[in-house]
Amino acid sequence: MSASCARQIFSLDLGGILTVVLNGYDCMKECLYHQSEVFADRPSLPLFQKMTKMGGLLNCKYGKGWIDHRKLACNSFRYFGSGQRLFERKISEECMFFVDAIDEHKGRPFNPKHLVTNAVSNITNLVIFGQRFTYDDHNFQHMIELFSENVELAVSGWALLYNAFPWIEYVPFGKHQKLFRNAAEVYDFLLQVIKRFSQGRVPRVPRHYIDAYLDELEQNAADPSSSFSQENLIYSVGELIIAGTETTTNTLRWAMLYMALYPNIQERVHREIDAVLSNGRAPTLEDKQRMPYAEAVLHETLRFCNIVPLGIFRATSQDASVNGYKIPKGTTVITNLYSVHFDEKYWSDPGVFLPERFLDSSGNFVRREAFLPFSLGRRHCLGEQLARMEMFLFFTTLLQRFHLQFPPGTIPTVAPKLGMTLQPKPYSICAVRRQQRVPHAGDTPFDR
Repeated sequence: MSASCARQIFSLDLGGILTVVLNGYDCMKECLYHQSEVFADRPSLPLFQKMTKMGGLLNCKYGKGWIDHRKLACNSFRYFGSGQRLFERKISEECMFFVDAIDEHKGRPFNPKHLVTNAVSNITNLVIFGQRFTYDDHNFQHMIELFSENVELAVSGWALLYNAFPWIEYVPFGKHQKLFRNAAEVYDFLLQVIKRFSQGRVPRVPRHYIDAYLDELEQNAADPSSSFSQENLIYSVGELIIAGTETTTNTLRWAMLYMALYPNIQERVHREIDAVLSNGRAPTLEDKQRMPYAEAVLHETLRFCNIVPLGIFRATSQDASVNGYKIPKGTTVITNLYSVHFDEKYWSDPGVFLPERFLDSSGNFVRREAFLPFSLGRRHCLGEQLARMEMFLFFTTLLQRFHLQFPPGTIPTVAPKLGMTLQPKPYSICAVRRQQRVPHAGDTPFDR
């Protein structure tokens, strides 16, 4: 590894917790790709231990339990989701519910957060529960709101204090108490939902992730080393819902914001959509290759807006050596993905929103190396393929039907709301119907 990478590693003391920060693409690749297993653990932070007992899927320690849970989740997302042709149709149907709900605002200003969140979470719901939730299911919406609030609270000053001084659990005030109350309420709700959707289950004939998990639980019941449990099922379902909702939702909310902010870019997306989708037919994944500019806009949104700027904290699973630096086993590791996407070695003018950086001189889409919105290595996002499907279909369906603009005399801030994810601050937008025949929820998405 180069000497420049050595400068991209530094250590911090976070309230007595030894932490190493990785910066820049070269450093990230060396650690997360070339030493993938070494940097695949999770830190045993008091907050993680309190919330999930280091179980579940996202915060699970690196080892057999994590391998078993990740394998099940990956297989479920493939088998019940992105691996089947039928699933693309289900996403397209959700896209229609989504744009029809937007249509009800008749071009008047509205905050898109609620609708985007519900539409996106429904795709993950199809994998986990085998069905979608309606946009007026207030119980499910309340759960998503609590999840979202906890994503912010988990990096609040109180959360950091709790990691440094776990005894403040007994201090009756503070945001950490709100975090714990939210989590308890969510887990109670998830337990009821899991019971509901496992009714009528036939062993070894799974309809969705919950059935598949219960199969594993039963088959491993006699194995004392098995990590499959009712408790870990609740944690895993919760983590899959929030991971599958938060990032894709925020990407689409940023994309809508930037389309209204840059009408010339939006107009070019409109022209590409109109050229490819003749007669107003709904977009399909086959159209992606013929829409390089729309793809470039989505990739630039992911790069520029840094939805998960610091990834999810990692830890070293064994003693590590990086360019002569010794990093002890169990060290907390922060992957600064923000620094990767603004690394001037790989991006010219990184502070400018420029979709063209993902196009070659002929206008074809090109992949860029220093692009890690889904992280890298063993802990990379398992729902990446599904997220890419969703982003493309929601974005192109939305812009096929609407022109996005801000209410007269308003321009929202592009400063993000800080948390474990970077989301836009609440904004209002007008979705004005375009003069083109486009499909409705009752139409068959794959009609030619």
